[in-house]
Amino acid sequence: MKELPKVFHNKIDKKFNNNDTVFYSNDKREEVIDKRSIQQKINDIFSSPNYVYKANVDITLKDKKITKRIIGRNKEYIITMDNDLIPINDIIDIKSQKS
Repeated sequence: MKELPKVFHNKIDKKFNNNDTVFYSNDKREEVIDKRSIQQKINDIFSSPNYVYKANVDITLKDKKITKRIIGRNKEYIITMDNDLIPINDIIDIKSQKS
């Protein structure tokens, strides 16, 4: 049987301290600005894989902030589980709640 060639390896002549120099800070809180329109946000909620029949959302209106369970929509309104109709024109922001 033929002898295989030797494997080359470098000498390790320095100290490795990769993990010692890593630093993480949670002090800085930057708010991410979402540039999507309200219609795009609503479409994303209804087309997400988590949405089956109803979705819990936080809705910021012109005068208040509410938490509702939405079940449908049409061109002008969002329909909630309580049979409330929320005008889409009055919505400033809408966010899906994390489960």
